[in-house]
Amino acid sequence: MLINFNKIGVVILAGGRGARLKCANTPKAMLELSGRPIVSYLIETLKKINFNSDRICVVVGKNRDKIMNYFGDTVTYAIQDIPKGTAHAAYVGAMALPPEVEQVLIINGDDGAFYTEQTLQNFIEQHINYGATVSLLSVIPDKFELYGRITKDEKGRIIIIEKESLNEDQKKIRETSSGTFCLDKNWFVKIFPDMPPMKKLGEYGLPTVLEMANEQNLSVQVIKLQDSSQWFGINTPEELEEARRRKANKKNY
Repeated sequence: MLINFNKIGVVILAGGRGARLKCANTPKAMLELSGRPIVSYLIETLKKINFNSDRICVVVGKNRDKIMNYFGDTVTYAIQDIPKGTAHAAYVGAMALPPEVEQVLIINGDDGAFYTEQTLQNFIEQHINYGATVSLLSVIPDKFELYGRITKDEKGRIIIIEKESLNEDQKKIRETSSGTFCLDKNWFVKIFPDMPPMKKLGEYGLPTVLEMANEQNLSVQVIKLQDSSQWFGINTPEELEEARRRKANKKNY
C-alpha cells in the first residue's frame, strides 16, 4: 500500500527533566551528544523522511524555552504545563497536529537519537498496512531486567507489565517496550478523556492504550526492532556517557 505521509504526524515527548541525570534546569532531551541535543538527531531523521514542521510536534514542559529557542519554527510545539504522564503528553501533542493527520507516531525525545530513517518509516508502514489501531515498537535491550515486559494476558491479548509487577516467569521475558507507538489519532483523542490513571503512578501512561484497545477488541500489534542498538534509553549518567561515546565514534546505530 502506498503511504500518504501527509496524513501522518509525529509527537515527540520532550518534557522530561531527568532528575537522575542531575539536569533539573535542562530538559533531558536537550542534553548533548557530540555537541548537539539528543532530540536534534531524532528531528533530523524525521526531516529526512519529509515530515515538515507542521507535522512534528514537540511536547515541552518546564524549561521549555531551551527547546523552543534552539529549534525555533522548524517544529511545532505543545505545552504540557503539569506533567501527568506519557499518555497525557501524547494527547496534548496529538491535539496540536493538523486536522488532516490520521495516524500519529509517538517517540520519546530522549531515547530516539539512534533510530534510522528506514526503521521509523518501516514501523509506520507496517502500522498502516496492518490496519492497526495501536502499534508498539518493541526491543530486547542488553539490560532488559531494568524495564517492564511485553507479554500476553489470559485471553491472548498483548499487554505491558511494569517492572514492579512482574512475577518470576515474566521476569524471564526479554522483550520490552521502546516507548515508541503508532496510534490511530482520532481514536486516541476520543478515548483519552476516559483513560484511567496507572495504578501505582497516578499518571496517564501510554501502556494503557493497549488495554483500552484490547477492551474494544481493536487491532493491536507489536513490531520488534531488528537492530536493538538503535534504541538507547538514557536514564543515568553512565548511560549518557555511553550514548556520547556511540555518537563520538560515529557508529551507524
